[in-house]
Amino acid sequence: MLHALHNDALGKLILRLTVAGLLLPHGLTKLLDPGSLTGIGNTLTGQGLPTVLAYGVLIGEVVAPLMALVGWRSRVAGLLMAANMVVAIFLVHMGEVTAFKDNGGWALELQGFFLFGALALVFLGSGRMAWRPD
Repeated sequence: MLHALHNDALGKLILRLTVAGLLLPHGLTKLLDPGSLTGIGNTLTGQGLPTVLAYGVLIGEVVAPLMALVGWRSRVAGLLMAANMVVAIFLVHMGEVTAFKDNGGWALELQGFFLFGALALVFLGSGRMAWRPD
């Protein structure tokens, strides 16, 4: 019975679909609201970084999740998503790294999930159930 539950390819597919499927709407929302990119650009400028880097959010939250969803260059997609989350944590959420919510959960649960789930994709790859397994 337990042997039937051992399916690495299915586990990797579920991981890819979960991380990418939950991150993609964040990117699509930013893509459809150009004002959000302006806000991100202003945050970057405030840190002495070029505004054009705001478009990196679209790579990390739209392009990379689409790559992971179909299973094309999933390790690269995971790296792009993880890098996106590291930048987001440092630019926006640094003050919350050690904070907890009233219900006891970490204030950065969502960002942590995206970061560590994406890192898992980097190390595990797409699995066999992908357009181009890696």
